[in-house]
Amino acid sequence: MNTTLLLLGIGTQELLFIALIILLLFGGKKIPELMKGLGKGVKNFKDGMNGMDEDPKDTNEKKEEVASNEKKEK
Repeated sequence: MNTTLLLLGIGTQELLFIALIILLLFGGKKIPELMKGLGKGVKNFKDGMNGMDEDPKDTNEKKEEVASNEKKEK
């Protein structure tokens, strides 16, 4: 982690300064909600990237199978 921070030119003082600004802008109660939203966004992004590995034709066929199975159950 230190090498990443060094490559970006961000040190401890800069990180503390950024954290202080975020705290002042959003307040202590809003920060957990922001982090929760950020976490969901990262998860959705990763899921989307993993979904790109699949063949789109396979995905469409799977959706059609699920739809036909749902119709049969009704």
